[in-house]
Amino acid sequence: MNHAKKIDFNERLSTAADAKKALLEKFKPKPMITAVEPIDRAARLEAEREAVRVARAAEKEAQVAARAAAAEAARRAAFAAEQAALESKRAERKDRKSLQKMDAQQRRAERLAAYSKA
Repeated sequence: MNHAKKIDFNERLSTAADAKKALLEKFKPKPMITAVEPIDRAARLEAEREAVRVARAAEKEAQVAARAAAAEAARRAAFAAEQAALESKRAERKDRKSLQKMDAQQRRAERLAAYSKA
């Protein structure tokens, strides 16, 4: 404590009271700054709803496009399978005809061989 200053009891009481007032001033409500334009909650909610509508519409459109792409892919796969089946049938028929032709040629050759021996 600084003894150079002569502080009496009344000064200490007034200093304590000032400190207490300063402490209480912290808890008092401060003046608020009012907005230039009031917030329109209805407009804000409508804007949020519109944003949700737009997002859902975009999502639905993406789903429709995905379904269309899947249907197109399925159609192409079915077409490719059908073409493969037709190609397989053609190859089988071609093999069968070539075997029949070779068999006919072999029988003809045997028949001619039998005539030439006789």
